[in-house]
Amino acid sequence: MPRLRVALSGDFRNPDGSPTFPDFDLTPLLTDPGIEMVWVEPVDGVMPAAALEGCHGLILLAPRFLARSIPSSGSLMAVARFGVGYDNVDVSACTEAGIAVVITPSGVRRPVAVSVITFMLALTQKLLIKDRLARGGPEGWAARVDHMGTGLVGKTLGQLGLGNIGAEVFRLAAPFDMRFIAHDPYADPEEASRLGVELVGLEDVFRRSDVLSVSIPLSEATRHLVNAERLALMKPGAFLINTARGPIVDQRALYEALEGGVIAGAGLDVFEIEPAPADEPLFRLDNVITAPHALCWTDECFAGNGAADVAAMKALAAGKAPEGVVNRPVLDSPSFRERLAAFAGGARP
Repeated sequence: MPRLRVALSGDFRNPDGSPTFPDFDLTPLLTDPGIEMVWVEPVDGVMPAAALEGCHGLILLAPRFLARSIPSSGSLMAVARFGVGYDNVDVSACTEAGIAVVITPSGVRRPVAVSVITFMLALTQKLLIKDRLARGGPEGWAARVDHMGTGLVGKTLGQLGLGNIGAEVFRLAAPFDMRFIAHDPYADPEEASRLGVELVGLEDVFRRSDVLSVSIPLSEATRHLVNAERLALMKPGAFLINTARGPIVDQRALYEALEGGVIAGAGLDVFEIEPAPADEPLFRLDNVITAPHALCWTDECFAGNGAADVAAMKALAAGKAPEGVVNRPVLDSPSFRERLAAFAGGARP
């Protein structure tokens, strides 16, 4: 039975060799006699094909995996992202080469949904403003009457996207007695009904939401989906939350909407350019709460993502297709099936 060779992108460890994320438990890979683990350093932010020769699986953090990253040996079966975003992977090139692109929806479902709820509560309660007032002595305390928050009972929570994370947001928000709406052309109507969510058109989700959360993947179709025209449809007292990908929102249009009072505020964990520059105009606004694409970074999230990626590699080692495959047609491709068959019968402990 062949050994499965698993590569990890080098940013999973620090320069001194210690793990970047200790909650990512690599023990199941390191102790499996049927699996060999290697580290591969990116070159100019791109995974190099030469270093991946002979590898069967890759667990990928931040570097890009492009067409030129595909090793000529044809051994690579899967690229497993540490998270659910895969805009740093050339999915088309992977599909053509018979390589499965794997994500970790189970790892991020609850942590990202909690991030959305965190933003919603902090924005509606004006948490950062009130924190500043409390630190300002008597003068700050005297100004608290000018910064009333917004109650949630009877308000409308909208979701762009009713997938893994969007559905979890509604589950967590159930005790707030809000109305739930969502726009997602691929949503399961029965699942929406179970969650108490009304499926609406794209313009309606902007028009009707008091809090609108973005939980969709970035693609050419979704780039700048949240633009000036759609922001103008929102209520003046509405809040926008983006924990998905920065380019889904036209950042300049959002700044102008926030500065001009078109909407009341925004919670942003992601930006069009990351890292965002220190002089980003949005950082000057009092009605914006931000995080450095890390609000969901918790022990729970990183342990969950790691466990899902490890499970994907263990599945390959046992000759089984992993869960969380984005480009599912690959699973039926002759090249993928042939490579996977070489490991069939090799169930691992």
